[in-house]
Amino acid sequence: MLSSIAPGSRVEVRNEEWLVKRVDTSADGGFVLSCEGVSDLVQGRSALFLTKLEDNIAILDPARTELVADESNSFDAAMLFLESTLRRCLPNDDKLRLGHLAVMNLVPYQLDPAIQGLRQPRTRLLIADAVGLGKTLEAAILTTELIQRGRGKRILVVTQKAMLTQFQKEWWCRFSIPLVRLDSQGIARVRNRIPANHNPFNYFDRTIISVDTLKSNLEYRNYLENAWWDIIVIDECHNVAARAGEEGLARRARLARQLSTRSDTLILLSATPHDGSARSFASLMTLLDPTSISDPDDYTRDDYSGKGLVIRRFKKDIKDQVADDFQERSVLRLRQQASASEERAYEALLNIRFTQSGRYQAGKNQELQRVGLQKGLFSSPAAARKSTENRIKLLASKEQTSDAEREEIRGLEDFQACLDALLAEPDAASFSKYQRLLGQLRDPAFGWSAGNTADRLVIFSERIETLNWLLEHLRQDLGLHSNQIAVLHGAMSDTEQQDLVERFGRSDDTIRILLCSDVASEGLNLHYFCHRLVHFDLPWSLMVFQQRNGRVDRYGQKHQPQIIYLFTEAASEKIRGDLRILEILEKKDEQAVKNLGDPSIFLGVHSAEKESEKVSDIMAAGKSAEEFETILDKTAQAKEDDEGEFLLRLFAAEPETEDAGRSAGERSMQQIEAPPSLFESDFAYAKAALEQLSQGQKHRFWSHSGGQVISLTPPPDLEERLKQLPREAQVHDGQYHLSADKDAVARAIEEARQAKSEEESWPALQYLWPQHPIMEWLGDRVLTHFGRHRAPLIQSPNIAPDEQAFVLMSLIPNRKGQPLLVDWQAATRRGAGVFALEPFAEFIRRAGLRAGALPNRGPGGTGPVITSLQQALSGAIRLMDQHMADLCRSFSADLSARLANTLAELKAMQERQIHQLELDLEKQLETVRASRRSRRSREINKVFDDYRGWVEDTLTAEPKPWIQVMLAVCHPDQIVRAGASS
Repeated sequence: MLSSIAPGSRVEVRNEEWLVKRVDTSADGGFVLSCEGVSDLVQGRSALFLTKLEDNIAILDPARTELVADESNSFDAAMLFLESTLRRCLPNDDKLRLGHLAVMNLVPYQLDPAIQGLRQPRTRLLIADAVGLGKTLEAAILTTELIQRGRGKRILVVTQKAMLTQFQKEWWCRFSIPLVRLDSQGIARVRNRIPANHNPFNYFDRTIISVDTLKSNLEYRNYLENAWWDIIVIDECHNVAARAGEEGLARRARLARQLSTRSDTLILLSATPHDGSARSFASLMTLLDPTSISDPDDYTRDDYSGKGLVIRRFKKDIKDQVADDFQERSVLRLRQQASASEERAYEALLNIRFTQSGRYQAGKNQELQRVGLQKGLFSSPAAARKSTENRIKLLASKEQTSDAEREEIRGLEDFQACLDALLAEPDAASFSKYQRLLGQLRDPAFGWSAGNTADRLVIFSERIETLNWLLEHLRQDLGLHSNQIAVLHGAMSDTEQQDLVERFGRSDDTIRILLCSDVASEGLNLHYFCHRLVHFDLPWSLMVFQQRNGRVDRYGQKHQPQIIYLFTEAASEKIRGDLRILEILEKKDEQAVKNLGDPSIFLGVHSAEKESEKVSDIMAAGKSAEEFETILDKTAQAKEDDEGEFLLRLFAAEPETEDAGRSAGERSMQQIEAPPSLFESDFAYAKAALEQLSQGQKHRFWSHSGGQVISLTPPPDLEERLKQLPREAQVHDGQYHLSADKDAVARAIEEARQAKSEEESWPALQYLWPQHPIMEWLGDRVLTHFGRHRAPLIQSPNIAPDEQAFVLMSLIPNRKGQPLLVDWQAATRRGAGVFALEPFAEFIRRAGLRAGALPNRGPGGTGPVITSLQQALSGAIRLMDQHMADLCRSFSADLSARLANTLAELKAMQERQIHQLELDLEKQLETVRASRRSRRSREINKVFDDYRGWVEDTLTAEPKPWIQVMLAVCHPDQIVRAGASS
């Protein structure tokens, strides 16, 4: 009966075998089967079949599985067949099976996001760990676990344009997750590869693109509406949080909302996940779960905490786990007395009488204008010169200029003259901060040399004019070639930014100094050959301190990070006081790093822009450095004391409810559970599979046991599959080299950084582990060795002489076709007795089922045994079916209780949102109340109906389990007796 087709069933359609992933009713009264190809011709392909239109859909009965004798040496073919199925049938539990084995130095805390995400019925998670803790790796561990569970075929990553290559390379080299890069060059290549008007997101299963490309490219935004992914990752997600009054960010927020509806799994990454407003953070929570918060301006952590939507740690939280992975930073504070020329510039700045609307009026606005210009001067005379020139042009362009404005222009021109004098001096002799930096770089005791490729410098400044000035003067004063120093800023194209970051991470590249604007302060790995970072100007934001320093003070840094600050000592009391305020910020950043974690606790606001504005306001108010520090300390204390301060409570640690006697690291490591395996290693499995495929065919491969290396020239079917890899990951000499030695792959990654071209910077040695596309291809190929709907017969002298056994695998899927429960059993019997079930792990140990462990005496005489087993198979299937039915009843009861609780929670949340709507409508005019109630009610009901349907599909187990016959086992004496009797 076609109505009995359930997700997990095997069916034969159009003479090919398919796995049913989902069953939906269709408008014609039949069903739509969403299927994945199983047989050789359609393997790896997806298809939809309408049962009303298909002439013959046959449900494959496991009891009719044809048994065939395995003729391979040591039953290698059967072992490969069994192993390949073991590797791809993982239950949807919260155990870690593979992600922890990636090419990385594992620290237990990095497993926690994956554990938390796997415990959710629908994985939706904000990973908000502090700068430098490895959020990219944590997201990849979780993604790996989802891929292994069949929940990660299609992946979209959205990040900043400077991060595209770095993110893509990290996921491929360390986790074998291939992402096709859709930067400006990648888009052009894609257009040449696919037919016109085709959706590139459907053509490539796994892609990475910048948020700016999606935001500004209308064509690509339209493509999003017609594509669906299993996993979407949004990096630096604070950039897509909803913020009023900023159109660019509003477009990003709309884009994020659209993306959040196009995938079951959504992973958000940010070290700064909020800007201090309830509404902004609520927008991120709503992306993850639109039912979680009813009032974005008034909610508590209780609204979403039970759903496990957020994980956030600071260095202080995981310091007991990272003693060998994080170096303690050193801080070098360089001070220099302001020159006479600088003091004249300070005085000229203080003498400017700034105007507003043509009038001079002493007070806050006047002081804020001074502080704004002063900020440029604290960066460099070049930055102040540009701001002054712009202000003079603005005032001079007015049709009528007031006396007050003319006086301001005269003051600005006097200030400009002082700056010009500073800039005109030979060798920038009076630019004290620059001279102090220059002296430090030239000092032999400092130990930096432009000739040392492994000791590079990152220098940060907020102003592009300062960066360009440094580019010219450092090159000249340090005797650098033009290719040894470069500037990275936000006005550069995506490919220019990526190329510069790549160059800085390559050992053999000529670059020695990278001058960065704060566009480089988010996410970029600049630590590979650099452990010294210079703040040429001090940030006016604690968040920027944190972000900048995190470029070198981060997970994976091999040397002690050295953070260098430049301080100017001024004679002017006012200027000296304002400079001291910036020094206080630096002091508080260090305090936060060592003791508190989140530096935003001091200023009480949660975005770099707002922090900078608050510092400007304090300077404009004439506060001293001592008063400023008091303000910061009181703000921090108030936040610690105020239980109602919502952001502190949003990220409060979850109470420990179990395993309290063990450390957090120990609890995380205990979630690792290695799946059973018949091979001693991935290398042994790959070698055996390739040897089997090479018999009588032209598969060319070489294996090197010493280094656990497989070298392979891809056959045509594999070559076609590898076209889905990003161009950069494809080999150019026709040979792929894979090693199961994680350390060797790590060395290859580091050595590739020395390459002189972007193509060569991708390591030639790739990781031999289950997630590599070549290993996935091997698994697909060995599964077809015995033919369709067949299972092998092997002989084991370790079982009883009259014993017969079947290894059976069964799974219970949900309505979405995802395996909820996977169970392996051996159905065994003695003589003509009844079958009993034995746990798979116990049986393979008892029977000695290991690769290479059982000699194969040949197929002679197996015919009668196969006939006997074939007749007995239905009994084994009935027993397994009954076992799974009992298991399903118990499992479904737990799921039903969970579903009922979830639906009750949804109903309560829906009622709260409707109630909140009514409260909001009380403030509206009667004329608009009805229409808004109708529209908003429809929106709320649709969100909850969609979510309710998703929950029901996810938490409802299909009543009919799928059973597959994997193996038949008999004792060799049965073959001998059968041969003798024949």
